[in-house]
Amino acid sequence: MATYAIGDIQGCYHAFQALLARIEFNQNKDQLWLVGDLINRGSGTLEVLRWCYAHRDNLRVVLGNHDLHALVVAEGIVAAHRGDTLDALMVAEDRDTLLTWLRHQPLIYKDADYLMVHAGLLPQWTVEQSMLYAAEVEGALRSKDYLHFLKHMYGNLPNHWDAKLSGLDRLRVITNAATRLRICTPEGEMEFKFKGELKDVPDGYVPWFDVPKRATKDIQVIFGHWSALGLQQRENVFALDTGCLWGGNLTAMNLSTKAIVQVDAHPLDRPVSIKKL
Repeated sequence: MATYAIGDIQGCYHAFQALLARIEFNQNKDQLWLVGDLINRGSGTLEVLRWCYAHRDNLRVVLGNHDLHALVVAEGIVAAHRGDTLDALMVAEDRDTLLTWLRHQPLIYKDADYLMVHAGLLPQWTVEQSMLYAAEVEGALRSKDYLHFLKHMYGNLPNHWDAKLSGLDRLRVITNAATRLRICTPEGEMEFKFKGELKDVPDGYVPWFDVPKRATKDIQVIFGHWSALGLQQRENVFALDTGCLWGGNLTAMNLSTKAIVQVDAHPLDRPVSIKKL
């Protein structure tokens, strides 16, 4: 039995299948951890989601910002963005089954050795707090009134954590940290515009995982979301988004050995019209 964590797939179905072949994935005994952004921007959004649903017993998945975006587009809350590749999913006969399954995935997943989140964790959150806060959002997404949350999910404010926050403001901060965070101040004020390389992080901000005295330093954290960061294997920090969508690699890490397996981007996964945004 082997367990691999895989970076952002983003609808890159052909590269995903090549990576599964490279690691010799065996659905009878192996397990995959997917760091979110399963879908959107690559040409195989529907195919990736169908594969994941068919193999759901083999998966541990956390939600990414593109997965949440697909949910709000499906409900007509926002229009699809330029560069989205959600059309086939939106008209698929199994769309509701697939999206309901997606909506019931967690924001953060943890086992004895690792914690997996799509984007990041605020520096003052302990592991236990992170799991409890994520559960609040998961409860909203799984409730009968989930549309109320989705309608108010977007927004950059509040941009920092306060335990006194309540209602939609509280849920929005938790969601933004888990699915959008790259950099913040040492006090945990989030900034959402920056998508560049480490050397270009603006003054006053640091990568969330480099904040001094971060409360989750004692657990191994796996994340994606930041393609310009590239592969990072530090002590207790593993960044696995290596920009497959943009012509980079799709990356898997064996959770037992930390060995890295990669495949190149596949030309069929990249719509001709897509540009890096």
